[in-house]
Amino acid sequence: MAQIIPFRGYRYNPAIVGEMSDVVAPPYDRVYPDVQEACYQRSPYNIVRIIKGLAEKGDSEGNNVHTRAAEYLDDWIEKKVLIRETEPVLYAYHQTYLFEGERLTRKGIVALGKLEAGKVHAHEKTLKGPKEDRLKLMRATEANFGHIFMLYDDPTRAAEKALQAIVRNEAPLIEAEDADGNSHQVWRIADAAAIDAIQMALADKDLYIADGHHRYETAVNFMNECEEQSWQPAEPESFGVRMMTLFNVSEPGMSIRPIHRLVHGIDCFDAASFFQDAAEHFNVKTYDSLETMVSATRNGGQRHIFGCVAGDSFVTLTLKDESFMHELIPSACSEDYKQLDITILHAAVLDRLLGIDAQALEDQRNVTYTVDAEEGVSLLKKGEEQLFFYLNATSPDEVIRVADHNEKMPQKSTDFYPKLLTGLVLTRMKIAK
Repeated sequence: MAQIIPFRGYRYNPAIVGEMSDVVAPPYDRVYPDVQEACYQRSPYNIVRIIKGLAEKGDSEGNNVHTRAAEYLDDWIEKKVLIRETEPVLYAYHQTYLFEGERLTRKGIVALGKLEAGKVHAHEKTLKGPKEDRLKLMRATEANFGHIFMLYDDPTRAAEKALQAIVRNEAPLIEAEDADGNSHQVWRIADAAAIDAIQMALADKDLYIADGHHRYETAVNFMNECEEQSWQPAEPESFGVRMMTLFNVSEPGMSIRPIHRLVHGIDCFDAASFFQDAAEHFNVKTYDSLETMVSATRNGGQRHIFGCVAGDSFVTLTLKDESFMHELIPSACSEDYKQLDITILHAAVLDRLLGIDAQALEDQRNVTYTVDAEEGVSLLKKGEEQLFFYLNATSPDEVIRVADHNEKMPQKSTDFYPKLLTGLVLTRMKIAK
């Protein structure tokens, strides 16, 4: 069963830090240099100093971004910048945002979840580098900062019903706004009956990692290290659990953006030759602008279509025959996996036509990513990239179906929007060494 556990979380003390928007940050993998600098400027207590601090001249094994993160955490707890709940609680977490002109609210539950095989499913491949970095941070701090974004499916919406009265009648404990202007609200759930109802509603549910694959695998790796050293967990907040935020795919408000691909470093690349080769298995249609290409890709009512920009050409590529994927993908792979647009792009175009195989992707060669089509074309025009591929979004149902087969999509197959803010709540482990 999915074990959902209330905990004594740490949260910022508003009497010291002021506005919550000044101390929270995006997930660590979205903290680009300009975002990092902005977070540093907003507040001396911004969580970025812990999750992705600035490197300093003379950093060493004993003094670096990870050791300083631990020092910040200890100092902020000692000075009551971070205060701890007096009792174990859960949290309701709502994100209200605009998506494609529609105002939506996504409703989640923040809890500790048991690290366990079988009931937690991943859908995306991970990379070695980010996991090593997160593991160093976890060793130094013995804490959870960012959330694991989890999905589950409950058409009865039992957990949400258990929270309705509390959310309706009580003011949020925490309110913040992200850089896109999206609203993030958190309610403290201490009511025993509500907690029991939520635990019962989720007890028989499988969990699916939507976002945070590197963080989840890092938590499992740290747990294995602790067990190898015969350390003992001090329940409930220890290395055998991980802070998660759980969202029901049967609730309204779930949005996924596509992550588009940019290709560079292809020797002797010629756009005309590429499109000619692609025409063997794809219908190739030309458009007069990025806007018309994007519109055709998104609204064409066709499966297995993606846009492509190379040179001055805007085209769509539409797979002629799904059976072609059986020649390219091992027979052991499921039909659900073979029919993903991202699978088709990677196998039938990146690998077969451009020579970008799985190892090149793992090594982060040749391919970069963006969620912004205009940015992609801008990089192309500057000569930094050779090809831009525009994709439709993967659906939540596709994520779950592939994960149910214990299969992994390529890295950056999904972009759940908006991201969960880091710093709203955190938890520190208790470990008997």
